[in-house]
Amino acid sequence: MKKIVDIEFGSSRYDELVELRYKILLEPLGLKFLDSFRDKEISYLHIGCIESLDDKLVGGLILAPVNDKEIRLMQVAVDTVHQGEGVGKALVAYAEKRAKEAGYSQIVMHAMLSVVHFYEKLGYHQEGDLFEEQGLTFAKMVKKL
Repeated sequence: MKKIVDIEFGSSRYDELVELRYKILLEPLGLKFLDSFRDKEISYLHIGCIESLDDKLVGGLILAPVNDKEIRLMQVAVDTVHQGEGVGKALVAYAEKRAKEAGYSQIVMHAMLSVVHFYEKLGYHQEGDLFEEQGLTFAKMVKKL
C-alpha cells in the first residue's frame, strides 16, 4: 500500500526526496545536485509517495510557483523498482489537487521527450517548440486545472 504525502522542506524526508531525485533524474545524465538549489526550494511544495510496508520513499516531485495563476511541476521521480505501478500518475494527480486548492489555474512543466506521451495521457498538451537545456530536448507541457 502506498500513500501520497506533503513533505516538509528541510526534513529527513526532504533529504530522501533530494537523494531520490538525484539517483533517478540527475545521476544517469552525469549531472550533480547543487546545494545552492536548496535555498530556492524552501518556497516549493514537495510531495512524496511512501511505501506503507517499509515506510520507504518510492517517488516524489516538486511544485514551484511561477506566478499567481501558474505553478510548475518539476523533478517527478519514481524509484526504478516501482516504475509502472501507477506511482507517477498518483503523484501528479495529488499535485494537481494541491495546486488547485492553493488557487492555481494552470500547471506547466518541461518534459523530456521520453515522457511526453505519459503526460499527454494525463491531460497535458504540448505548447510551443521543443527546446534544449543542458544538452537535453524538452517539450513545454501545460494543463488547465
